Amino acid sequence: MSHKWNLSWMFALALLDAAAMERPAAAASLSVGYSDWPGWVAWQVAIDKGWIKDAGLDVSFQWFDYSASMDAFTAGKIDADLMTNGDTLVTGAGGGRGVMIMLTDYSSGNDMIVGEPGIKGLKDLKGKKVGIEVGLVEHLLLLHALQTAGMSEKDVSLVNAKTNETPQVLASKQVAAIGAWQPISGQAMKAVPGSHPLYTSAKAPGLIYDVLAVSPASLNAHRADWMKLIGVWDKVVHYIDDPKTQDDALKIMAARVDLTPDAYKPLLKGTHLIDVAEAKKTFKKADGLASLYGSSRNADQFNVANDVYKQAQDIDSYIDPSLTDAQ
Repeated sequence: MSHKWNLSWMFALALLDAAAMERPAAAASLSVGYSDWPGWVAWQVAIDKGWIKDAGLDVSFQWFDYSASMDAFTAGKIDADLMTNGDTLVTGAGGGRGVMIMLTDYSSGNDMIVGEPGIKGLKDLKGKKVGIEVGLVEHLLLLHALQTAGMSEKDVSLVNAKTNETPQVLASKQVAAIGAWQPISGQAMKAVPGSHPLYTSAKAPGLIYDVLAVSPASLNAHRADWMKLIGVWDKVVHYIDDPKTQDDALKIMAARVDLTPDAYKPLLKGTHLIDVAEAKKTFKKADGLASLYGSSRNADQFNVANDVYKQAQDIDSYIDPSLTDAQ
């Protein structure tokens, strides 16, 4: 090897090293669990439009049945999961700690207690069976509904059923009512003609917030990437809410769950999507359901009272508003 060639080679290597130092680090490969709730199916818009890659992110969204997504998160198989705020406390108490860094929406009608034909109101459920996934979000909605009717859980008999199986449970006539979210609640009403909502989350805004919960390890290691993902979500909300682009968004969302856009549109109306500006207000510490903190404390009390877990959770440790506030 000539001395000249050797010097040229060394110079080339030095240039490559300098370029590598200047080049930004590649985005981490992150994984997020999502399921058929409209506020989470909304992410399909960002996926199909390529907005996640455009933001310089390598994030894979993995499709699950809802409870299976929580199991995967608890087992450490995914970095983050889209859950309700109350269920984030459930996974945390069970060892799968998640930090709520962003809000996707709150339920404004899509979560519902559906009664069979002949059940005219909540009071008609007294002494009857209700199919519910015990300990999860529809159980919370049922208790809230019963309280508004001057009743309690002791007035009904709960039949534990996976939420995605509640349409079959209602059709089997084992129960007088079920609790489910859309599109599953809609499937139940289609399966049992004449069945109808007895109570919906539209009557309790903020009772059920939907969030992105990230494992503490992933949050600490990839904070900048998660912050960028929040920015992508803001773009998604505005695209869906804009009348000029909503039809396109509906096509994408409906296709993900094998429905027509016309069938999916009412489900979108029952989901109040939360952009970054609104999320900043919801992340403020306060009592009551208008704050994520107050709503989560309410959910924590429910979880302890119903033996979902034994010890009340430290709500502040589950919430980090700083990534949203930095947008």
